[in-house]
Amino acid sequence: MKRVTAACVTMACLALASACGNSTPPPPAAPPPPPPLNVKLYISDETGGNITVVDPDAGTVVTKIAVGKRPRGIRFSPDGGQLLVALSGSPIAGPGVDESKLPPPDRAADGIGIVNLADHTLLRTLKSGQDPESFDLSPDGKMVYVSNEDNAETSMVDLASGAVKHRVKVGDEPEGVKTRPGGKEVYVTSEGDGTVAVVDTTTAKVVAKIKTGSRPRGVVFTTDGATAFISNENTGSITVIDAKAHTVAATVQLPKVEGTEIPPRPMGLVLSPDDKTLYATLGRAGAIAVIDVATRTATRTITGVGTRPWGIAINPAGTKLFTANGSGANVSVVDIATGKVDKQIATGGSPWGVLVK
Repeated sequence: MKRVTAACVTMACLALASACGNSTPPPPAAPPPPPPLNVKLYISDETGGNITVVDPDAGTVVTKIAVGKRPRGIRFSPDGGQLLVALSGSPIAGPGVDESKLPPPDRAADGIGIVNLADHTLLRTLKSGQDPESFDLSPDGKMVYVSNEDNAETSMVDLASGAVKHRVKVGDEPEGVKTRPGGKEVYVTSEGDGTVAVVDTTTAKVVAKIKTGSRPRGVVFTTDGATAFISNENTGSITVIDAKAHTVAATVQLPKVEGTEIPPRPMGLVLSPDDKTLYATLGRAGAIAVIDVATRTATRTITGVGTRPWGIAINPAGTKLFTANGSGANVSVVDIATGKVDKQIATGGSPWGVLVK
């Protein structure tokens, strides 16, 4: 009886195994869709004269806000209700262009435009000195510090009255402007001089000049205001500054970008929300450099970002980067974890700066 039972069990097992072998396995479950970003992008379009509003989840342009000539630097007001944008009547001229052959500048077009984000209307345009390129606001939002590229100055503008309170000589071709958190200084990069001017905002005086690499562009501070980073376009490096002593602490040389003969040309800068990682767009090299803040070393390069990425922003969760690709007429959404471009969103024109709201 035991022998019969064992044989039956064996046959039943063989039959079950045969049946399982002939069945079709269920298809693998589809990966869940990525969570929505729930943000809007605001992009300054230098050649189109607009602020372009983009929905990165839908991958579409929501609207375009006409603001004036050559919009470049952009910032939100401290309360988030307004967007400020630098406007310039100077003709576009790249490095080495004979400016005597360019059309005359339209100085009436120079200023800082103020956009109401509730209804996307241009409220007014402040006087700001000649050819404003970039700017930053005081922590209380009452003053605007502007780089005036054509006349080597920084203008200090009262936001309420619209009056230029001071003009400070800072260096040839000033560009990047950033107020130091917790301090009373504003840093202004000067492309022509290869320096950063440290301006005391209470006295309107330059209190220090810091030598950087060639053609410094962007500037960003850690949240505590202790460290600043400067992107040096022509030397392919990042200058690390002790922002309390206003001295150079280190220089990070960026590696060659794989797949292109164009050297890295760092431009826009953004820090991760935890201040642990710095990201730098590399201009015509079409990539993003990733720098570890603690070790002050370049850890990787995200390639294939787009054509001439310039402005860069990061979402609040620190998972996505957004780049304004000037020559590509689009914006890239980059996944930080994978280092891949999720999508490129056509905007037209020449995207310069990008903000996330």
